[in-house]
Amino acid sequence: MSATVQDDIRDIIQSNDVVLFMKGTPVFPQCGFSSVVARVLDHLQVDYHSVNVLEDHDIREGIKAYSDWPTIPQLYVKGEFVGGCDIVKEMFEAGELQIYLKDKGVAPAA
Repeated sequence: MSATVQDDIRDIIQSNDVVLFMKGTPVFPQCGFSSVVARVLDHLQVDYHSVNVLEDHDIREGIKAYSDWPTIPQLYVKGEFVGGCDIVKEMFEAGELQIYLKDKGVAPAA
């Protein structure tokens, strides 16, 4: 991964409280796993920035190297890698994601 791509990814993650690297967009996900994570965030009414990795091959491959995680989607909160679809889904179902997002100050006001 080039330093420029790594810098671009770092800038995206640091410039947004919640970032979802996904295939497609929240309105038109192009992968079932990406759709699940986007729907969870939407359900929890979390504001997030999405990055469609299908639009940029360097970002698509670069995010895997950046996180040392082989799959997409990837969720970041306050600069911290949370995980992919299975982890986000399990955390949501256990109620852990809601607590995590609240603790990070990114959950909507109740």
